[in-house]
Amino acid sequence: MPKLEHLRSQRWLARNEFRSFNHRSRIMQMGYDPQDWEGKPLIAILNNWNDFNPCHQHFKHRSEEVKRGVLQAGGFPLELPTVSLGEVLIKPSALLYRNMLAMEVEEMIRAYPVDGVVLMGGCDKTTPAMLLGATSADVPAIFLPAGPMLRGMSRGQTLGSGSDAFKYWDERRAGTISEPQWMSIMGGIARSAGTCMTMGTASTMMSIAEAIGMALPGAASIPAVDASHQRMATACGRRIVEMVHEDLRPSRIQTRDAFLNGITVAMALGCSTNAIIHLIAQARRAQQEISLDDFDRISREVPVLANIRPNGSSQYLMEDFYYAGGLRALMQRVKDHLRLDQVTVTGRTVGENLEDAECFNDDVIRPWSDPVYREGALAVLRGNLAPDGCVIKPSAMSEKFLRHTGKALVFDDYPSMKKMLDDEHAEVTEDDVIVLRNAGPKGGPGMPEWGMIPMPVKLLKEGKRDMLRISDARMSGTSYGACVLHVAPEAFVGGNLALVRSGDRIVIDVPARSLRLEVSDEELARRRAGWKPQPPRFARGYGWMFTQHILQANEGCDMDFLQAQFGEAAGEPDIF
Repeated sequence: MPKLEHLRSQRWLARNEFRSFNHRSRIMQMGYDPQDWEGKPLIAILNNWNDFNPCHQHFKHRSEEVKRGVLQAGGFPLELPTVSLGEVLIKPSALLYRNMLAMEVEEMIRAYPVDGVVLMGGCDKTTPAMLLGATSADVPAIFLPAGPMLRGMSRGQTLGSGSDAFKYWDERRAGTISEPQWMSIMGGIARSAGTCMTMGTASTMMSIAEAIGMALPGAASIPAVDASHQRMATACGRRIVEMVHEDLRPSRIQTRDAFLNGITVAMALGCSTNAIIHLIAQARRAQQEISLDDFDRISREVPVLANIRPNGSSQYLMEDFYYAGGLRALMQRVKDHLRLDQVTVTGRTVGENLEDAECFNDDVIRPWSDPVYREGALAVLRGNLAPDGCVIKPSAMSEKFLRHTGKALVFDDYPSMKKMLDDEHAEVTEDDVIVLRNAGPKGGPGMPEWGMIPMPVKLLKEGKRDMLRISDARMSGTSYGACVLHVAPEAFVGGNLALVRSGDRIVIDVPARSLRLEVSDEELARRRAGWKPQPPRFARGYGWMFTQHILQANEGCDMDFLQAQFGEAAGEPDIF
C-alpha cells in the first residue's frame, strides 16, 4: 500500500518549491482550499460525454455522483472530459478514432497529477478505448459503464435498437410497412439515454469490462436511467479511492486468465463480433497473449445462454437481462468455466463476487441444459480466402448457410455495391455470395461497419431475408445474418480477398471452420502478379498516422507503436 507522500499527485503538490507552489495556487484559483487536497488521493474522472453522443447524455450529471463517492471516501475529485465517440453519428468509423481516444486517456493520465481514474464510457468504442489507455498508463482505474437505454416501443410492440432498425429497414425496402409505421419506429426505437439495449458491441464490451474485473459486480447491465445506476456511480467513486490506497492497478487485475474469463462470458452472452478485435488489443496492452484460437476454442465449449436480441428469435432486451439477475447471474451459470481466483476492482476474487448471485428468469438467462445456441456466439474461419482468419456469428444467422457453396459477386467499394442492392432487376440470387472489399482497417478507412451488407431489394421482394456476405469490414454488434467479417489480411494491403473475381466459387463450412475460394494456388499467384496497391486514404493528420501504423483485425487493430513493448506505464514524472 503506497503512503500518501508517495502518491503521484504529491510530486506536483507537496514539494516545498516554486513549481509546487504554482500548482497549488492554480488549484486555489479554481476555488479550492488546501484542505480539499492535502493528504488526499487525486482522482480524475474521465468523462466521455458530449452533445453528439446520445448514449452518454446522462454522463453530464452522473459525474457529480462519482464526485460524491470520491469525497465520501476521502479523495479529491477533478473531472477530465475526453473525446467522445458517438457511434451512430461519427464518420467514417468510430474504430478509426478508438486509438485516438486510447492515446488521449493514456497521455492525460500521464500528464496530470492523477492517482486513480474513473473511466466513464459505454458507447461501442469508448469502453475498449478507455480501457486500452488506462491499461497502458497502469494507475488504479475503475470502469463505470454507461448502461443500456430503456427498451424501445412502437404501436405496442417492443423494439431493439440496431437489430430492429435493420429488420424494419429491409421491410420498408420490401414495401411491407407504411410511412406512418416507419416514423413511429424512428421515434420509439431509442427513447432514453444509454447505449443500445440489444446485445450489441456496447453491452458486450461493458459486460466484458465487468467479466475481466475492471468494473463493479453487476454494474454492466444496470439501465442508464435507473436510480441504481446513480448509486453505482457513487460506489465507483468510493471504491477508486480505496484502490489507490491498495495500489490495485490494471496490471494486477488483467491477467491472461482474466481475459479468458472475458471471452467465456462473451460467448455465453451471444456477443458482438467486435469483441474479438477489442479484447485482443486490450490483452496485448496488458502484455497478455490472446488470439483468435482462444475465441474459437472457448466458443466450442460455452453455449449462448443470454436470450437477447439479435440472437435467435429473442423477444428480450438488456432491461430484461438486468431484471433477470444481470451479468452476475449469467456468470454464476458458467462459473465452472471461469477462473474464479482472479482478483477484481473490488479487491475480491471473481468467485467471491458471485457468491450470492441468482437468476430470476430462466428464459432470459437460460440454464446450461437449455441454451439459446449450442455453441458460443462466434466462429473463427480460415482458408485461402482468409489465411489469418475471419469471423462469423452462427447464433444470429440462418442455419442453411452454415455449409454453402455459391458464386461470388465482387465489389471494390460500397457505392457500387449499393447500386446493385437497390436494383430490383439485379442479377443476383439467394445462393450467390456478395463480396465487399477494401473496407478493412486501412482500406475503409478504419474498418467501418459495412459488413452486414443489406439484402438486395430484389431478394427482399421475393421474401428472402438472408444470404452469404463476405467482407474485410466489421458489422454492428446489433446486426445479424450470414456475414463473414474481419477477413485478414484485408484486400487493401494485398490479402487474397483482393484477388477474388465475380463468378469464382466460394465454399463455407462453419462446423469445419473453413472458408475457401475454389481457385488454384497457381491462378491466385497469376492474379497477384497483376495486383496494384491503391494510394493511402489520408495525406495528413491523425488519419495518416492511423493508416501508417494500424495493425490488422486479427491483431486487434491497435497502433503498432502502442503495443506494450513501446515504453513504460505512466509512473511518476521526472520532469517538472
